Amino acid sequence: MTDARLRHGRLSLALSFFVQGVTFALLVTRIPAIQDRYGISDALLPVFLAAVPVLAGVGSVVTEKLVARVRPGVVLRWAQPVVLLALLGAGAGGDVWQLGIALAAFGLSVGALDASMNMLGVSLQRAYGRSIMLGFHAAYSLGGIAGASLAWAGAHWDLSLLVSYLPVVALLLPAALIGSRWYADADADADADSAPGGDRTDAGTEGAAGAAGRPPVAFKLLLPLCLVMAFAYIGDSTVSNWSAKYLQDVLGSSEELATVPYNAYMVTTLLGRAVGDLGVRRFGPVAVVRCGSLLAGAGFAVVALASGAWMGILGFTMLGLGLCVIVPQTFAAAGRLFPASSDTAVARLNIFNYVGFLIGSPLVGALGDLWSYRGAMLVPMVMVLVTLAYAHSFGTDQDRYGGGHERPRTVDVG
Repeated sequence: MTDARLRHGRLSLALSFFVQGVTFALLVTRIPAIQDRYGISDALLPVFLAAVPVLAGVGSVVTEKLVARVRPGVVLRWAQPVVLLALLGAGAGGDVWQLGIALAAFGLSVGALDASMNMLGVSLQRAYGRSIMLGFHAAYSLGGIAGASLAWAGAHWDLSLLVSYLPVVALLLPAALIGSRWYADADADADADSAPGGDRTDAGTEGAAGAAGRPPVAFKLLLPLCLVMAFAYIGDSTVSNWSAKYLQDVLGSSEELATVPYNAYMVTTLLGRAVGDLGVRRFGPVAVVRCGSLLAGAGFAVVALASGAWMGILGFTMLGLGLCVIVPQTFAAAGRLFPASSDTAVARLNIFNYVGFLIGSPLVGALGDLWSYRGAMLVPMVMVLVTLAYAHSFGTDQDRYGGGHERPRTVDVG
């Protein structure tokens, strides 16, 4: 694979991560408006919200089977438009059954999208020969900030969901389709190049055939990374679902100030991921994950012990800087652990993204009601700190490029 093709593949994949960040933020930040539009009761709303990550897990499982036949880039090329159209459907419908169909399509396609995006990211990182995975997730965080800002504007000017969503989908859908022309699967292209004559015309077939003969992924070896992924998303969902309530109800802040922690968390997540690859290249993935886990654990401790609103905001800010490195490095570690079967490993690992998302919010809510919300913050703190026990699963400090134990196929790329 040429240097130019790798650069184009990296840019197009970063665009895909950005688009997904915008899309997901537009959905989750307008949940109250969706609830009002469809007249969904508070009792029924959790059912709709839980269905999305459950179906996303199903989509990730299906993607594992699909990439044995077609490249991950093909899955991503068609999953992303479905996600965008499902978002538009959620804003355009009028009956609950229409919302159900839209959210089902969103969940299934977002699972396929998340899995295939990270498959391509792991493949490109291996080809680059240095850590670039955090940069892709930084693009997602940037998209999330942009999407949340657009959602705020829609709510501020009292725009309908359809009016809020339609211009965004009209802009991002063609951009994603055009960008998909340059998706690059370095592993599949390497398989094609190693075939007799190095014929690229059948690269997709060669990649599928190679996948069918690859060694199986031992779940026992993948399990530590699965637990780390779930714990990281439990921490993330704690911030996204409970930071505003915690600041207002426990620390006595104003309603306006209660919106600051999540914004601070999002900004520090972006900043941490923007520079995180440099840290991995300099110190190695193990050291970066350990530092991130310690910082996130300290952030939860500060939140739990905070005496006032600004101390709580400091804790949530620390959480953003700490948690931001864990998920991208977990995907990278799966590719490093199973270099010959990285697509399968990533698809299975991705399921625990949704496991953590499903568990996090109800867990903190139940503990807050039964015990206290301060005490509830200590539970995700302990889970995040458990990552320290599994840090060795992220490779050795000598694997500083974070791309795998094998030698990188392409090193001199801009």
